[in-house]
Amino acid sequence: MEATQGSSRTTAPPLHVAIVPTPGMGHLIPLTEFATRLALRHNFSLTFIVPTDAVLPMTQQKSLLKSLPSSVTTVFLPPADFSSLPAGVRLETRISLSVTRSLPALRDSFRKLSESTRVSALVVDLFGTDAFDVGTEFGAAPYVFFPTTAMALSSLFYIQDFDRNSDSQLRDLSEPVKLPGCVPVRWEDFPDPVQDRKDEAYRWTLHHVKRYSLARGILVNSFLDLEPGAFKGLKEDWPGKPPVYPVGPLTRTSSGDVSDESDQCLKWLDEQSRGSVLFVSFGSGGTLSHEQLIELALGLELSGVRFLWVVKSPNEDASNAAYFTVHSMKDPFDFLPKGFMDRTKGLGLIVPSWAPQVRVLAHESTGGFLTHCGWNSVLESIVHGVPLIAWPLYAEQKMNAVLLTEDLKVAFRVAPNENGLVGREAIAKHAKDLIEGDEGKLLRNRMRDLNDAAAEVLSQDGSSTMSLSMVAHIWREGSPEKH
Repeated sequence: MEATQGSSRTTAPPLHVAIVPTPGMGHLIPLTEFATRLALRHNFSLTFIVPTDAVLPMTQQKSLLKSLPSSVTTVFLPPADFSSLPAGVRLETRISLSVTRSLPALRDSFRKLSESTRVSALVVDLFGTDAFDVGTEFGAAPYVFFPTTAMALSSLFYIQDFDRNSDSQLRDLSEPVKLPGCVPVRWEDFPDPVQDRKDEAYRWTLHHVKRYSLARGILVNSFLDLEPGAFKGLKEDWPGKPPVYPVGPLTRTSSGDVSDESDQCLKWLDEQSRGSVLFVSFGSGGTLSHEQLIELALGLELSGVRFLWVVKSPNEDASNAAYFTVHSMKDPFDFLPKGFMDRTKGLGLIVPSWAPQVRVLAHESTGGFLTHCGWNSVLESIVHGVPLIAWPLYAEQKMNAVLLTEDLKVAFRVAPNENGLVGREAIAKHAKDLIEGDEGKLLRNRMRDLNDAAAEVLSQDGSSTMSLSMVAHIWREGSPEKH
């Protein structure tokens, strides 16, 4: 096993928390912010015990974990064996198996950890509940870290009841679902893995949701002022479920290492006028087809709006194709329309594969964000007050888009045409409306209100700060919650 440790020096605290993330930066980022707050504000020591995948490169994960306080250490488990998995297995299945097939190595790590410290709690992310069995062996109280919305958590509890009481599919529902405290949700906007009960990913998701009842609590990366109805519903309308603690927004404070690409982005933004640039990025895991990539390029050109676009090579098989793969070695610029780079020179900046997202969103020239609605990106937008164009691709992103457009009203949402493509004209209209239109100003004002609310909940007496303090007190005292 390979171990790493943060660089700064602090006195090691007496109590310890073990954290088991699942593969992928999207799940790891909020957990590292969570661990940092526990270490610096509540004097806990923590250990990340990280299942690995031989296919997924770990460079970014290792760099992020090395940047944490010295009271946060890391153990990387040997790569899980996926040789028996068929090609094309769903993302949720592979993520779940990364933990399940690492349980013997996880048990060994827990045994060594317990020889030198008292492990007060085990925190796993939403697909890691099989690790509960190991934590329980060593007296660690089990908790779930839910990295997305209270609304999405409520939807999983709904699916658990739906599966128990019906033999039909979600798509058979004639009316939108009214989750407690939430706006109505159409079946097609439910998280991807629960839309087909015949899918193995559905069975894995249901397996984990059923095991949430074993947890002493569920820590949600959202906040009360953002989803008051959903959090109220989780407390009152799902009897027998564990206590839910809103602890967000847990977001990155920087974009990582300074590089030539980040310098290029920031220098270009410095030359643009305030609020004039549309940032376009589909996160670390999102991909478009080649045909859709061309429509997006031509839509940005047609809009006449200044843009900073993180372009990746297209994939024809899946919108989350980049999640578990190394980025294509092909130059993504090769897939752009002929002459596009020359025609948009001076209007837009196009960078391959990566940009310093936090710095871009914090820049005064950034006036909007076209996003896949990954929850980390959404929270970073809220923290920096940037309104959105919602272009959901996979996982729970369509439900996030519903929250953003129909409840919070801080985003436009793209709509595919009869061919399943978002057309260039629609893209151009949304871009122009967001950056220059009156409705875009309304979205921007509402987002600024959420920005203020996010700052308030993270203040010394804010609701998320107090919620995390409550959990830290429970772990320190070792007292079980009252269900």
